[in-house]
Amino acid sequence: MYIKTDLTTIGVDEVGRGTLFGNVVAAAVIMPDNLDDDELYKQIKDSKKLSFKKRTILANYIKEKAITYGIGIATPKEIDEINILHAAIKAMHRALFQAYKKHKFTNIIVDGNYFKPIICSEDETIDYECIPQGDTKYINIAAASIIAKDFHDNEIIELVKENPDLNKYDLLKNMGYATLNHRVAIKKHGIDNNYHRKTFSTCAVVIKDNDI
Repeated sequence: MYIKTDLTTIGVDEVGRGTLFGNVVAAAVIMPDNLDDDELYKQIKDSKKLSFKKRTILANYIKEKAITYGIGIATPKEIDEINILHAAIKAMHRALFQAYKKHKFTNIIVDGNYFKPIICSEDETIDYECIPQGDTKYINIAAASIIAKDFHDNEIIELVKENPDLNKYDLLKNMGYATLNHRVAIKKHGIDNNYHRKTFSTCAVVIKDNDI
């Protein structure tokens, strides 16, 4: 059973922290408290436990029903410049700023164990709590995980459609993660300078070996 919160508490989660390729994506969501009888609402859970098709259906449902939501990204360039932890937090902040414009909130619950304070108005730092495995406990965090994952994966799909050569990295199957096929392709073809994360070890080794 997922925990509901009041309408001033927003849930935040990120996707793509461990990928070798592409943006890290964060989402922030407040769901209404009157949807208990909706069949789709009952199916909201940690995005990792959903099929692609079901996740897409739920992502559209969440965006339609949410009191507010926001999506933020940090690019591979930002990840390489400030490291993945700080880039993920930057993406979370961007998602929260977007959501705050539509509906003011006073509390943040964050999946994981690290966050940095955020000021969404001129004079107020918003209270937050870090909750390990929060996407398995709180409905708003689970909802955030779904729309973040949906955005992340569709961003990869669209990128490959626009640049078919990128699928030599098997991206439509691995979505940027460090699968064996992805790692082998990096060693064979080198990295993509625009989208691979150069500071991640798998990519950094290839750069060093090729003196890029």
